[in-house]
Amino acid sequence: MSLGGWLQEQLFERRIVVVAGRLDDDAATKAAAALLALDADGDRPIEVHLDSPAGALGAVFVLIDTANTLRSALRILCRGQIGGPAIGVVTAADHCAAVPHARFHLSQPTARFAGTPEEIAAQSRQQQELLWRLFGRLARRTGRPAEEIAEDTRRGRYLDAREALNYGLIDEITAAR
Repeated sequence: MSLGGWLQEQLFERRIVVVAGRLDDDAATKAAAALLALDADGDRPIEVHLDSPAGALGAVFVLIDTANTLRSALRILCRGQIGGPAIGVVTAADHCAAVPHARFHLSQPTARFAGTPEEIAAQSRQQQELLWRLFGRLARRTGRPAEEIAEDTRRGRYLDAREALNYGLIDEITAAR
């Protein structure tokens, strides 16, 4: 067994799923499958370690929708940088913590559209609808108006762990050893 396979097995036994790097459709599908497998294996809490500086809106909603179906409690530990739509994953957590040096970047997702002008307009409308759904989820999580979150996202606001706690994105900052 390769080191990667052995390590993945060790994390899986401890009910830990790592989501690192860009949260695209492939990464979301793999993480969702792991969450579902762990949930089917018992009802102990599942922990997601999130370190994703960017992502696709659709992929984020794959994880959110999967998390909403779990019987097990979902705990998220934010580490590194969490940015763009990947921040939305925290809205699916029963409890969300961050390491002291985690950074959060509220930023607009990028999207590429192709097709006829009508198809591009329809894709753009769908992207905007998903984005406002994300703002709504973040508003419920943080207690802030969706319009404020939208403005912070348009400005590309950065938050450190303490600011993310005060903003309402996370529930706690993990203690340093």
